Amino acid sequence: MSNKDLLILGLETSCDETAAAVVKNGTEILSNVVASQIESHKRFGGVVPEIASRHHVEEITIVLEEAIEQSGVCVQDIDAIAVTHGPGLVGALLVGVNAAKAFAFARQIPLVGVHHIAGHIYANRLVSEMVFPSLSLVVSGGHTELVFMREHGKFEVIGETRDDAAGEAYDKVARTLGLPYPGGPHIDRLAHEGKPVIDLPRAWLEDDSYDFSFSGLKSAVINTLHNAKQKGISLNVNDIAASFQASVIDVLTAKTLRAAQDFKVKQVLLAGGVAANRGLRNKLAAVFQDFPEIEVKIPPLTLCTDNAAMIAAAGTVFFQKGKRNELDLNAFPGLEMASV
Repeated sequence: MSNKDLLILGLETSCDETAAAVVKNGTEILSNVVASQIESHKRFGGVVPEIASRHHVEEITIVLEEAIEQSGVCVQDIDAIAVTHGPGLVGALLVGVNAAKAFAFARQIPLVGVHHIAGHIYANRLVSEMVFPSLSLVVSGGHTELVFMREHGKFEVIGETRDDAAGEAYDKVARTLGLPYPGGPHIDRLAHEGKPVIDLPRAWLEDDSYDFSFSGLKSAVINTLHNAKQKGISLNVNDIAASFQASVIDVLTAKTLRAAQDFKVKQVLLAGGVAANRGLRNKLAAVFQDFPEIEVKIPPLTLCTDNAAMIAAAGTVFFQKGKRNELDLNAFPGLEMASV
């Protein structure tokens, strides 16, 4: 490695993926190892925090060692370790934070705490360089936000969900339809086989608001299903999925377009687990086709869901901006986004 190369080891344990990665100069993935727990949580219909924490304890050392081995670099070459310290499940977060602190102490290298959503945004930098000002549409199981950035490390949340996150609404509707966990991919698949023929609400809120609300839509789907059942009417599950997905995506893309124009951004970034949704990816790209001055970046599926390469990518920027955390770094399940 030349002197100018910066190697960051990233750790991510905010929910149900135990992940470690090594990233060079904030843009090049040398390794990206993820141990998923989906099979363990599937029978419960959602993530069980205690089970998630136990799995992280079992996997963290194995995943960390594998990430270093796959990267082809020596452990002595690691310049700093970046770790998700919020938001997320507190027990799960603590496993990653404590592993990172132990590694930083043992190797006597800097420790950098990273906000989980900042990581999702910086997953895009692992594909190509970010251009500012930019707007990120962050859509995941726990978050739905529009984040404006004037430069690296400067975050301004201009819109967020007032109730259910989009991914949360997907999972609840999927559960009502009897689909297995996680429900989002199943609804996305069924939506492409159905037609959006059922009239469902779109929550636009106030005219100038960039906020989102999906609780009413979720309730409308559940009520539609219950009413049909009481009347003995059989509804096509593919059409329900298509109608629900159309409502979610219409609001997400319309508000993103309006915010992008209002803030005169050069780039729109899609981020978060729901960014893997085929319907959302297609609609967002289509909506911006008439605005060639705004570049739309959509990360590959492997970088949409939780991973540690995105944490290392964000951690690189934070590290370069001088952020360092002491060994009293703690996990914060409700951590707010803050600029560096």
